[in-house]
Amino acid sequence: MNPDAVANVQRALVEAGVRDTVKVFETKVPTASAAASVLGCELAAITNSLIFELDGGPLLILASGAARVDTDHVASQLGSGRIRRATARFVREHTGQEVGGVAPLGHPHKIRTLLDSTLEQHEILWAGAGDHNSMFSITYRDLQRITDAEVMDVR
Repeated sequence: MNPDAVANVQRALVEAGVRDTVKVFETKVPTASAAASVLGCELAAITNSLIFELDGGPLLILASGAARVDTDHVASQLGSGRIRRATARFVREHTGQEVGGVAPLGHPHKIRTLLDSTLEQHEILWAGAGDHNSMFSITYRDLQRITDAEVMDVR
């Protein structure tokens, strides 16, 4: 567990004007399928926070746990060059969180964020809360608002 990262996420939620709904589990939930199993929800309602490298900087894509991000498709929509999966070190440097526990917020600096348009079909979404044992619930609208994410088809 990384209590500092989770505390940063909780603080960021409250500062953004949403309830702190962070749940900490005894079981690790580092994947969307593990989280869906523990939470008893659809895999598609899990919001993966995926960090990519775009032009040397971080790009956060909030994608449905049931989806695989098509980086070529995303790059063409952004009119940008190549999007590459970030290294664990790059992720930690830009988020202060570890791969498998990255949250949509609570990072040291604002990260450009894209939000998978298919997530809108779920009343409640679940996202990582900064470590492998924590998740929080949120509505699609609140997630888009607090992350200032660009809504996009990411697959």
